[in-house]
This record gives sequence, C-alpha cells and structure tokens, in this order.
Amino acid sequence: MAEILERNGFMVKMKVEVPAGEVQRAYDSVVREYANRYRFPGFRPGKAPAKVVEARLGREALLEETKERLRDDFFPKAVRELELTPVGARLLEEELKEGAPYTFVLEVENYPEAKLPDWTAFNLETQKPEVTEEMVAKALDELRQRYGELVTVERPIEAHDQVFIETEDGSRFPVSMENALEHVREALMGHSAGEEVMVPVKDGEKVVREIKTKITEVKTLQLPELDDEFAKTVGEDDLATLTTKVRESLQAQADREARNRKANEFVDKLAEGMEVEIPPTMLSREEQHLLQHLAEELQAQKLDLGTYLQDLEKQGKLEEFKAKLRSDATRSIRRALAREKLAEDLGTVFTDEEWANYVVELARAYRTNPNALQQELGEETLARLRIQRLHDKAVMEALERIGA
Repeated sequence: MAEILERNGFMVKMKVEVPAGEVQRAYDSVVREYANRYRFPGFRPGKAPAKVVEARLGREALLEETKERLRDDFFPKAVRELELTPVGARLLEEELKEGAPYTFVLEVENYPEAKLPDWTAFNLETQKPEVTEEMVAKALDELRQRYGELVTVERPIEAHDQVFIETEDGSRFPVSMENALEHVREALMGHSAGEEVMVPVKDGEKVVREIKTKITEVKTLQLPELDDEFAKTVGEDDLATLTTKVRESLQAQADREARNRKANEFVDKLAEGMEVEIPPTMLSREEQHLLQHLAEELQAQKLDLGTYLQDLEKQGKLEEFKAKLRSDATRSIRRALAREKLAEDLGTVFTDEEWANYVVELARAYRTNPNALQQELGEETLARLRIQRLHDKAVMEALERIGA
C-alpha cells in the first residue's frame, strides 16, 4: 500500500507499507541465500537453520539487507500506483517490528510538470535566405575546380600555383602556395622553374637557417570552360540545365538551414517562456552529462578533465566555469522539457512507417543496412532517437501552425 503524504511542486513525500507476510518471505529468502553461500560447521550446504545463520551473521545485518531488498522491490510498484515519475528519492524514515508490516517514508523528486507559453503568438526573426546569382556563380566555379587539371606553366610563380622543389640534400616535394607558410611563399613568389632560391627556416619569428632550394616545376589548375560541354561532363544536358540544378540545390540547402535555425529559435523561445521547476537531481545529472562530454573532447586532445579543472582554478576561472556549466545544463533541460511538452500538447504521433523510413535513411548515411545499424545502436539508443524524432516532428507541426 502506498500513499502521498505531502506534495509541494515537484517534491512529493510518500509512505509505503509492505505487508508482514511479504517481509517474512523476504527475510527467509535472505537467510536461505546466506545458508547456501557460506559453510556452517555441522550442516550440509543450504541446510543450516535460520538461528545458526543469524548467530553467525547477526540478525540486524540480515534485517538491513531485507529492508533494502523490500525498498528495491516495492518502491517501483508504489510510484506506479501513485502515478509518479521519480528522478530522485531520499529515505526519510522507516519502521520494522517483528511480525508487523515494514513501513518507509521517502522524499521523492518527481518529474517536473511544465506549462508552455502561448507559442501561437511567437514572432520568429529567422528569415528565409535568398540564393543570389553570385552564390550560383561561386558554386559553379567550385564545381569547375573539382574537374580542373594541373598543367605545367612557363611563367613566374603566382599565389594559387602548385610548386615542385628540390632541396640541397636531394629531397623533392610539392608546395601548395595557398597553404604554404608566409615566409616560404615570400621566398618562392615571382620565381620560375629552374631558378634557385634561399628558403628560410624559422623558430617562431627567428630565422635559424636558410635552405638552398631549386624550383623544378610550376603547375597551375586549369579549369574547364563553363559551357554545354562541361555540363555534359558532369551529367547534364546543357549549361542552362546545370545552372538551374545548381540553383535549386542551393535553395534546398538554404531552406533546410533556415528551417533548422527557425526551429532552434522557436524552441529557445518556448523554453524561455515555459513555467517549470527543475529538480536538483535532474540538474545535477545533466551537469555530469555535460562534464562527460567535455572529458571525451579533452581526451581526444590528450588532455585530462581533472587537470583542466585544476588549471581553471589556478587561473581563478573555476567558479565562472561552474556557473556556465549550470547555465548550460539548465538550458538543455528546459529545451528538452519544452519539446516534450509540445509533443504532448499537440498529440504528435511518429508512426512505425515514419520510423522505418528514418532508420533506412540513417543506415544509408552510415553506409550500412538497417538491421546492422539497429543491432549496433542497441534498443536504448534507438528508443532515444525515436523520441527525438517525435519531438522534432512536433516542432515542425508547431511551425506550420504559426506559418513560420
């Protein structure tokens, strides 16, 4: 039997009573397990009576383990009965007398209830970008770059050339003028194949030595003419068709980016205007989650989170870091709760067919098949992804309603 004693926002004080018969069964089970686990002189394994086990291990210790098991078993049943969704719980008091029920009182941090603002009145600032002729021309030029060919030129080196050199020790390698260090570019610029130059080697700003270098060849990227022939090379009938396809592709990309920015702006406004109290346990867990992400990023750079935090403390920036961590965790939780509440209020449904199509697209992106992808991700990750897609759909439904 379970009952709510007090409710104050997300804090709930609840009482659970376990029948005496259940208590006795749990206690007997604990005793039997220890009787099987340990050897008791004069008794075969598992045959030592309860009194012998109690004398060896102590009745109080056995009772403590019994109470712990009863809480683990009956607490989930109690919260289901009371229709609670706990994010944290703390034992306040308990009572267990021989032959009587076991009662315990808990303070529970319940999953928070959120109330959204009137989002139908939102005025979003994100505008749909316009695809200009300059953008189309740039995209066509980048496409030409991909089909360009390096050809040898008999002229002085220019800024976009590929230069082949041979150093005095016989080493040969190419130098991309666009990516070369500034002092290397300065040494080579304006010289031609066959010439020898002195290329400085620097330690910081200081020149430590110069290397005698011969320029063996100068090449430049020769681009194809932007005409119908080039369009056919990339699979289109003519230049007009290619230009139209490029413009449509740019517009589709711009529309996707604008839609994503608009969705983020909408969720930010939704989260900022939402009425909700965030339980401390939920906030603490999100902070730990963010810290774990930071630790993984630092590890990729061969750095340690503990050392990173110590350095912040030495610089007097640790408190600022903690404040930002708390702010980021709060924003993350508010956004998640806002998306969840929106889907609930709209009654959004993400069908099995939509989910199957999404898995196929995801598998294609990872160059695998849907079955292999699902096995690799596992049920827990797949469940999170499905909820995320449901919430994404709810946001898009809301944007359609406000004509955004």
